[in-house]
Amino acid sequence: MPISLEVCIDSVESAVAAQRGGADRLELCRLLHVGGLTPSEALMRAVRSSVAIHVFVMIRPRDGHFTYDRVELQAMMHDIDLAKKCGVDGVVLGVLLPDGEVDVDATAELVSRARPLQVTFHRAFDQCTDLERSLERVISTGADRVLTSGGAAEAVQAAEKIARLVDVARGRASIMAGGGVRRQNVRDLILTSRVQEVHSTLGFSEWSKNVDWSGDGEDGSSSPASSRYVVEESNVHDMRDILDAISESQSVDIPGRR
Repeated sequence: MPISLEVCIDSVESAVAAQRGGADRLELCRLLHVGGLTPSEALMRAVRSSVAIHVFVMIRPRDGHFTYDRVELQAMMHDIDLAKKCGVDGVVLGVLLPDGEVDVDATAELVSRARPLQVTFHRAFDQCTDLERSLERVISTGADRVLTSGGAAEAVQAAEKIARLVDVARGRASIMAGGGVRRQNVRDLILTSRVQEVHSTLGFSEWSKNVDWSGDGEDGSSSPASSRYVVEESNVHDMRDILDAISESQSVDIPGRR
């Protein structure tokens, strides 16, 4: 079975490059330097009209923690409705309780509002203390997929833990590995975790010399707002080749698989 590649993007340019490189699905956000927020209606429509592959939209009204009050949840409902009108294929969301557990009631309400679109529970999941218990809670909301690094900074560091989540979720939800997934580590990640879906940025921040921003970025050199996130077709193509080679080797190595 082919391994699915989801690429995170924040522009039409990157969406087109990702599709040409062989991505199966896009996660569309804005403000990637804070982990991604809900994109504008104009950007949703522009990306949807520019690519044929699946487009999933981030539903996150602000940065910071993932515990939302009723006003914020209503805003998320509105954004889901808007995403549906823009013709996207899925949404990406997650709600936690103040104690760090998955908020089943609020998430289930959002999942229901999103149907018939697919729903991915994003990496808010990785802030939960007991991932297996939290996975059961996510599954109970009706979400289709969980994006996770296994609670680690990078998914490859928790590949065995992700493998356990794959076993727990089997037949009930998909586990997609994300977090520091790169060409040089994706093979080890997949062979250990046995995921069939990976999520990666596969891009870089291109600093703009035409804008004078005050404040420092994460590396102390420039404001994150002064950089433009860019996905290059060649990087996606290289990842696609690696994933296809892994898929081919799996079909040959596993006895009884046709």
